[in-house]
Amino acid sequence: MSLNKWQAKFILGGAAVLPIAPFLYLQGRITRWKVGVLPDAKDPSGVAGAGTDRVKLLVLGESTVAGLGARTHELALGGQFAKGLSERLRKTVNWTVIGRNGVTARRTIDELWPLVPKEKFGYVLLGIGGNDVMKLSSPKKWRRDMLELIGIVRDANPDAVIFISNCPMIGYSPILPQPIKGILWNLSKMHNANIAEFTSGMDRVHYYPQPVDIDFNGFWADGIHPSEQGYRDWAAAMLKHFDKHHTW
Repeated sequence: MSLNKWQAKFILGGAAVLPIAPFLYLQGRITRWKVGVLPDAKDPSGVAGAGTDRVKLLVLGESTVAGLGARTHELALGGQFAKGLSERLRKTVNWTVIGRNGVTARRTIDELWPLVPKEKFGYVLLGIGGNDVMKLSSPKKWRRDMLELIGIVRDANPDAVIFISNCPMIGYSPILPQPIKGILWNLSKMHNANIAEFTSGMDRVHYYPQPVDIDFNGFWADGIHPSEQGYRDWAAAMLKHFDKHHTW
């Protein structure tokens, strides 16, 4: 019932903004031009911690996984998450990052999953959602594609713990103008509620819902992507949430 409600809201909202669609498109293009495109972080694999036992972490997804806004992946989401994971497990974490700017959940399946090494990972972090919001994926498409992606990851890694980062905090972006900011923020909150619902009963799948208490001071690199401080704070906040819902 919730999915049908969200889908209906999405369709009605699309019809309501249709008359100003050309303006929204132009506004989006101008904003992208102002922001520009940050380069990917360097060195997409590494080792965190120094425990005797070792585990493998795969980090897969969009521009935040690609590390836009950070110099290296050690300072971006993958490296920071691996560091916190190592501290909790008291094990060495061998981490691998596969990210690409602009991918949706569908494109992650089609373009990124074939690049994943044919090995078993004990932990997987999926950083997906920003582009499904930006490209206006419907609630039904978002759910269908994410269920497929989670299923693919699970089939390849039956024993893995799968973590999923939150849908984008577009409402807090200092660079996006209104009304496009409000429209995308409403969709992001809808996708957040959607994925929280359909992952809630899954075994060893943990979604980090949109935070309400994160400090955004110094968080942004370009108004859309995190800075190195932002990645550090974000990874710490996610792991703190997972502490409450997962036994390490």
